[in-house]
Amino acid sequence: MLGFAALRKGIRLSLEISASMTDRIDVARVRGFSPFDALKTQNLTDLVAQVELHQARPGQALFNKGDSDKRSIYLLSGTVELTGDDTPRTITGGTNEAYNPIAPGSPRQQTAVALDNVQYFSVNSELLDLTITLDQTGVYEVGDFSSDVGHGEADWMTSLMHTKIFELVPPQCIQMIFMRLQRVDFKAGDVVIQQGSKGDFFYVIRSGRCLVTRETPAGKQNIDLAVLGVGGTFGEEALLSEAARNATVTMQTDGILMRLGRDDFQTLLKEPTLIFLQHEEAAAAAAGGAQWLDVRVPSETRAGGLEGAVNIPLYLLRHKLEALDKDTPYIVICDTGRRSAAAAFILSQHGFQTAVLAGGLNNSATGTA
Repeated sequence: MLGFAALRKGIRLSLEISASMTDRIDVARVRGFSPFDALKTQNLTDLVAQVELHQARPGQALFNKGDSDKRSIYLLSGTVELTGDDTPRTITGGTNEAYNPIAPGSPRQQTAVALDNVQYFSVNSELLDLTITLDQTGVYEVGDFSSDVGHGEADWMTSLMHTKIFELVPPQCIQMIFMRLQRVDFKAGDVVIQQGSKGDFFYVIRSGRCLVTRETPAGKQNIDLAVLGVGGTFGEEALLSEAARNATVTMQTDGILMRLGRDDFQTLLKEPTLIFLQHEEAAAAAAGGAQWLDVRVPSETRAGGLEGAVNIPLYLLRHKLEALDKDTPYIVICDTGRRSAAAAFILSQHGFQTAVLAGGLNNSATGTA
């Protein structure tokens, strides 16, 4: 996505193992691994620019048990042995086991040692998670706050109050939200948010109309996605996913927008509507009838997940809501908690009972199946 490469600038891998660097890996080769195969071409291309290719000699450690480095490591060729727990095993490049990252999680639960000449690549785990979250957060920047209540300038507040998400916000937070909302006047043609820029505000349309567009990967033509009127809202997805804006919003007419800053959005709107459960609490809730909901891509869940979890990737969630039961509480899970927090927020907007596994599966003590 245009501008997203700039978000990655400055993120570099801190390698603690002695490895000789060779040429960078190409996009087609990386696409053969999970979850890279689920990414859109532009996002994958941007991410591959940050992937590094390495060699390891026989007896050399790729990582050691207890390491807290934030790297996802993928085996291209050769064989590595994993030791340090009750189930030592080997992984060979080109096999099904090598399709997923080697022994993910932090701190590392195993040591990986090359048995012969090994070629592998690595990428910053946070960057990978951020990229896939951006790739999958919705069809466009506009979220599901908008309602059909009211059509006049005085009705924007009524529209906002009739959304599902505001039913979950404590009254004191609602009062603070309206106190913190800032009025901003715009002229027709003004760009409110730019695709690829950092998320800084959540917006509500008080008067006027906004046009939502997305730039094509080639940057030659914009695609019109939606026209928003009074009571319409936008901008929350970049705040939820901590990713760059995935669309541009421009004023079609003169108008007035009300905006809420990132910090206020987090403390007054996101945090009060999301429930985070520690691993023991989540396991107890699941034992009591709550359903695990895994929002990772299928290739990630096949590599390791929780028994009995329903898998609906984040990018499909809005289209699969009818498959979920509103009488069932859901515990939303992913690797780090970033995608699951965005998913839980979307579900809460639609009236589902949700909680988020704090820290995600990479830091989970619940175990995998």
